[in-house]
Amino acid sequence: MSAANEPRWNNLIPLVTGVIVLMLLSNLAYAHGMSEAEKLSIIEGGNLRYMWLGATHMLSGYDHLAFVFGIIFFLTTFRDIAKYVTAFTLGHSVTLIYATFNGIQLNYFAIDAIIALSVCYIAFANIDGFRKYLNINPPNMLLMIIGLGLIHGFGLSTRLQELPLSEDSLLLNIISFNVGIELGQVSALALMLMVVAVWRKSHAFKTFSLIANYGLILAGGLLFLMQMHGYEHTINAEEFTASARTSQNDASNKKVTVIKNPGVFSQSAWTDTINISIPGRGDKEYKLYLAKDSTFEYAWKTNSNKLFYDFHGEPDGDTTGYFKSFKKKTASNSNGSLTAEFDGTHGWYWKNNTALPVIVTLKIKGTYKRLDINKEPVQVKPVLKQNTITHDTID
Repeated sequence: MSAANEPRWNNLIPLVTGVIVLMLLSNLAYAHGMSEAEKLSIIEGGNLRYMWLGATHMLSGYDHLAFVFGIIFFLTTFRDIAKYVTAFTLGHSVTLIYATFNGIQLNYFAIDAIIALSVCYIAFANIDGFRKYLNINPPNMLLMIIGLGLIHGFGLSTRLQELPLSEDSLLLNIISFNVGIELGQVSALALMLMVVAVWRKSHAFKTFSLIANYGLILAGGLLFLMQMHGYEHTINAEEFTASARTSQNDASNKKVTVIKNPGVFSQSAWTDTINISIPGRGDKEYKLYLAKDSTFEYAWKTNSNKLFYDFHGEPDGDTTGYFKSFKKKTASNSNGSLTAEFDGTHGWYWKNNTALPVIVTLKIKGTYKRLDINKEPVQVKPVLKQNTITHDTID
């Protein structure tokens, strides 16, 4: 490169680097999670939709991108690129396919915390930290890349299993998603390699490398703390949810309350008990009709695994597809009460991401109309003992 051209590259490199940093940080608050819009759009899309979602998932997954960014510092030849990228790809492909196909689900905050530590590990190896700070030889990098790839695959699988996967074409869905992941990974890697390849010729590259890798260690540590905070919320969900729900309801006036009685599900004053079977890799809705300002109480639990659910309502006569969500999360039980803000249907959408069917037992009382049996609205007084009606699965 001529001396005349060098200033141009020196001006261009910070600009391109800034773009990459923005890419890495643009979705910091959401990691590589999938929005509800993506989950719904996938239902009507084919395998190309899974491929597209895989690509965008990787390109918006800042922790995966940070890991790939760390790898490029020791990719100095085409042989290195082929060897290490193939090792990482094989690693995460194995666990992505195996875990998803067999319905193996791990806590996504815990797995993302480990992925954050993998970013720290790569950066620590890049600055020769094992020799400089620990006085030991570093582990075999190729084996470590494979192992870290396996961990990243579990993270990708955890997110993929949030989607409505088809039991009939499950393997093809998984492969399509994985192909999209590889396309996104190769695109990001190619851009990063082009920038770093140019910068390697600059005398400032060594300084840049040190700053970048210490920055990755710091970023990985912060991500680890963030994910562990989320993990605490999922492990101790009842403690966090009660206070958060109270504040949220006061602010938004949703009129949804949480019943904090541990024995709420076993109390005898329920009007109806409904057993609902959610097939493996399937979903189902159950709705009640409520008039405006009418109130009902509910409690439901599963017989085994957690389900993703959306407790929501649709106004009567609406033709725009509008609905209002009151409570949305992944859990094995929930209870509370609702005062309807409008005439319309109110109820639950459950999604089973495991391979086995799950039975939901729902108990309700209050003023409502059972749509499955055309039952007229009834007013229940808490002091009266009600007969319990048990129904079979709603198909």
